[in-house]
Amino acid sequence: MPDSSPLLSLNNITVRYLNHTLFTNLSFHINKGEHWALVGESGSGKTSLLQTIAGKNNVVGGSIQHYYYQEYLRQNPLHGEVFTHHNLIAEVSQKHNFRNLSSNASEFYYQQRYHASDSEDAPTVESYLSAIEAPEVPQAYWNYDRAISTFKLEGLLDKQLIKLSNGETKRLLLAAAVLKHPLLLLLDNPLTGLDVETRAAFNLILSEITKSGITIVMATSPTELPDTITHVAVLRKGKMVHRLSKGEFTPALVALAPVFLPDQEELQALLSVNNIPAFDTIVQMDDVSIKYGNKLVLDNINWQVKQGEHWALLGHNGAGKTTLLSLISGDNPQSYAKKIILFDRKRGSGETIWDIKKKIGFVSPELYQYFPYNNTCLQVIESGICDTLGLIKQSAPQYAATALRWMHLLEIEQEADKLLKDVSASTQRLCLLARALIKNPPLLILDEPCQGLDQHQQEQFKQLLDAICRNSKTTLVYVTHYQQEIPKCVTKVLRLANGKVVA
Repeated sequence: MPDSSPLLSLNNITVRYLNHTLFTNLSFHINKGEHWALVGESGSGKTSLLQTIAGKNNVVGGSIQHYYYQEYLRQNPLHGEVFTHHNLIAEVSQKHNFRNLSSNASEFYYQQRYHASDSEDAPTVESYLSAIEAPEVPQAYWNYDRAISTFKLEGLLDKQLIKLSNGETKRLLLAAAVLKHPLLLLLDNPLTGLDVETRAAFNLILSEITKSGITIVMATSPTELPDTITHVAVLRKGKMVHRLSKGEFTPALVALAPVFLPDQEELQALLSVNNIPAFDTIVQMDDVSIKYGNKLVLDNINWQVKQGEHWALLGHNGAGKTTLLSLISGDNPQSYAKKIILFDRKRGSGETIWDIKKKIGFVSPELYQYFPYNNTCLQVIESGICDTLGLIKQSAPQYAATALRWMHLLEIEQEADKLLKDVSASTQRLCLLARALIKNPPLLILDEPCQGLDQHQQEQFKQLLDAICRNSKTTLVYVTHYQQEIPKCVTKVLRLANGKVVA
């Protein structure tokens, strides 16, 4: 139970980032023994508040008192070391910042995992965890072996970071965070990308973290509050509108805009910009197996997708879904040697990777992770027409106009001229969804497309996707760990487990 002594206090703070005011006169207090969930619609300020606590934003008014740091110094006198409250905070953000071995300044890039020489330049899980620098804590609860066991990383130690699945990466980042021996752990939507089994175990993991003496503040969905959470703060447009115990909280306190059917006339007009050509077979795989070294990732896959079919691709983290999709999208060079037909044509019969990509609209957690930031939101969406990661040539007025129309359908047109790096994570994800939709491709591959979206945005997108599939010959492959995210148009399921088809 909380002992009412203060741990962290934000006192009437005004916070700015670049030329934006994020918070004005905001106050937020955490006592010992309290563990807080931050909830609210997308863009309400949850991530910004976590980043402010972490010291990443400019506090221009008010003050922040780190009482836990002051107490730590009283108990652990330091001798001339440079040691601040930042050393006692650990974060797990929605994006990682992994670096290659050959140059610590070289970030990973999209498709790196499929290129043998470049993927070998990435650290392994074992080397990454072993290199973590942390304050010396006598008889610390968290050590290397306990973190490996708790986060189920035993089978991943020799795996390069670039080859981890989205969920495996999240488990690694949580392990790395506790190995820093923080007193305050900041988690930004930590359940995102975790499969059903891992989410179920997450309650126990968080309880173990808090019992070890770490205070948790996490941004999360209002419908996913871990057992160890004691209090909930509801944010709305940069203001904290409710602060209450978890027992007093109800998800109805998070105000969400109503969901409307998309403008059918406008959608039909956009779908007619590029007519989908007729195909018989969109995807056919015959006895396809993929190995990385001695690791069998896909085992004897047989799958056929006909034009106009709508599939859900399901499976646990590391089941092989991402590798399977890479064989379709053209990103995996091993596809040339396999019995694969794409768009009625055998793979490796003379087509280029661009011949394949122009027929596919694609979004995935990896694309979100590695997409370059130096374009405006409008340019990011327009780049989907030429299948590049960002707009690398001058904008075409007619394409920009089409991009803006898709932004309107996704309710983000007001962000058109902002740089991708300066908008919320949910807006970034919606931009990548619009980028996948803009050319009205024959095949949509949507890998966890609702990650980071609030309930309103998820429902609005599902309505749009159902309307697209209802009014066109679009073929859909949809990946998710959440049953409720699957749109109504989906009628077929391929389920993978450990690289094999199980349903």
